[in-house]
Amino acid sequence: MTYATSLETLGPVATSVRKAQATLDGLWAQTEVETRAYTGNIVALTLREHLGRVEEALAGLEGRYAGRQIIGVMDGEGDLQVQASLVPQHGGLYVERLTLDAGAEQLRGAILPLLRPATVNHVWWGAYTRPEGPLLAELSEVADQIIADSLSLDIPPARHYALADLGWSRSAGWREALAQLFDSPDAARQLPAVRRLSVRYAGERDLPARLFAGFVASTLGWKDLSGATFGPEDCGRANGDLCAVELSGDGGLLFSLQAEPGESSVVRTHCRWPGMDREAEVQVPRMTLAEGLGRVMARPERGEVFEKAWTLAKATL
Repeated sequence: MTYATSLETLGPVATSVRKAQATLDGLWAQTEVETRAYTGNIVALTLREHLGRVEEALAGLEGRYAGRQIIGVMDGEGDLQVQASLVPQHGGLYVERLTLDAGAEQLRGAILPLLRPATVNHVWWGAYTRPEGPLLAELSEVADQIIADSLSLDIPPARHYALADLGWSRSAGWREALAQLFDSPDAARQLPAVRRLSVRYAGERDLPARLFAGFVASTLGWKDLSGATFGPEDCGRANGDLCAVELSGDGGLLFSLQAEPGESSVVRTHCRWPGMDREAEVQVPRMTLAEGLGRVMARPERGEVFEKAWTLAKATL
């Protein structure tokens, strides 16, 4: 990543694994930039149907954590195709992007030589399908961090790399909002009465909702998620984001959080039991895919809380 004299994309230029660095050097020469600063590598493995989403998310990182982006499109056909570009970012910055198009087997051995040495390696599984074959395993050997929907990939925490789950990261605001409800002593006294949990989510991706439920269940000391239910809701948020949370006891609803529809970041909270009927508004900002990526790359969330939530959520699949 470095400051550039132009905001025009340079490339893509067809090249090969062997000639990729020389091709990038040629593109850099067009910018008349003398010094380059490299902040890391990010390898995004995806399928063609998700390529636009992945490119948009990588562009939104603005090169803060990875000055070289390597995109592996795993459902290509025919010979390996490599394209090199310099992609402009806000503030007059460029990042290097290498896009490899081939089958997953052909990508084996092609990505490792393209990693810039002596920098941090982030590997992002940017597809909803489970990985097949040894490609991800090969990259995990050099990864400092793996970013994924870890439930769908069945990647457990506590490996030699930092595991970052995008669904867990994007639910951080909801976890913080719920924790705020329990800060008051009168609310904390109601926690043993909670028997049921309902989590509603936008779109079709329920894995972040299951991780959130695992967090709630582990906090309450539940042994499993048999008391939790999940379902979709149209609240105007991105696919997989939470829309509403309800915690109930034998006497009915105790706590609820409900996202305002539309573009608002407001979430309405409600605490209700005999002698109490309290409503409030909290800010739970929407988080784009790029923001979620940036968050986990800046501070991976490992630890006992995530591991307990992951274990409970995994048992429901």
